[in-house]
Amino acid sequence: MPSPRRNADGRPLAASASSSSGPGSPAHGGGGRFEFQSLLSSRAPGADPTCARLRASESPVHRRGSFPLAGAGPSQAPPGPLPEEDRMDLNPSFLGIALRSLLAIDLWLSKKLGVCAGENSSWGSMRPLMKLLEISGHGIPWLLGTLYCLYRSDSWAGREVLMNLLFALLLDLLLVALIKGLVRRRRPAHNQMDMFVTLSVDKYSFPSGHATRAALVSRFILNHLVLAIPLRVLVVLWAFIVGFSRVMLGRHNVTDVAFGFFLGYTQYSIVDYCWLSPHNARVLFVLWNQQ
Repeated sequence: MPSPRRNADGRPLAASASSSSGPGSPAHGGGGRFEFQSLLSSRAPGADPTCARLRASESPVHRRGSFPLAGAGPSQAPPGPLPEEDRMDLNPSFLGIALRSLLAIDLWLSKKLGVCAGENSSWGSMRPLMKLLEISGHGIPWLLGTLYCLYRSDSWAGREVLMNLLFALLLDLLLVALIKGLVRRRRPAHNQMDMFVTLSVDKYSFPSGHATRAALVSRFILNHLVLAIPLRVLVVLWAFIVGFSRVMLGRHNVTDVAFGFFLGYTQYSIVDYCWLSPHNARVLFVLWNQQ
């Protein structure tokens, strides 16, 4: 039989062909081996780094969105910090949470209690009576009534009490107007601006001037007028009803009235400490006597 053909090395041609088409040859899918060898050769000393980057970028390992190559270009700077007003406070203080919760409860309760805020409210028929209470706690009737009684008084003791009552009413108007101008809290949304004789600061809500005046006047009367127990109870009830009517009419929130009571109670302590008498304010009494 004919002998197989041999190559120059003495090996049969069939064995040489089979060895050349082994696992590392392209016919057997050995492209990955050649690519790996090319990457190794690119890292060899003296290899061109540009060519190595090009080969790496052509590799199927790198896809769009993968990590950037080292030295491929200037790296993007990290984004700067957000402005202070655009940051979200993820750890608010306990005091801030408490104040926000109190404000929400105050607004909800004030709206629920505003049953006389309008004619169509649940207690709209009681609105005229609430407005009469509003006039009874207004500053103008109290100022005019005090001036008239002071003019008609013919005793030093009566003039002294009325003079200090006038001083207390003026102090109340000044302090309430000052605080309203500083805080500038708007009146409730369900309020109707049909109040009796308003000024520029009366568009603000905090504190309630009627509540401060009711607390101040009631404490003044209880300390300087001799009244029977039923009348003393009526004075205290009048002060609380005037304050509560401010919420029912929708004029104020609950916290406005509560702080108004506290402020009016404190104002009397100031008046009592600065009590005007013929000894320390002789000029005022002498001038009034000459009228």
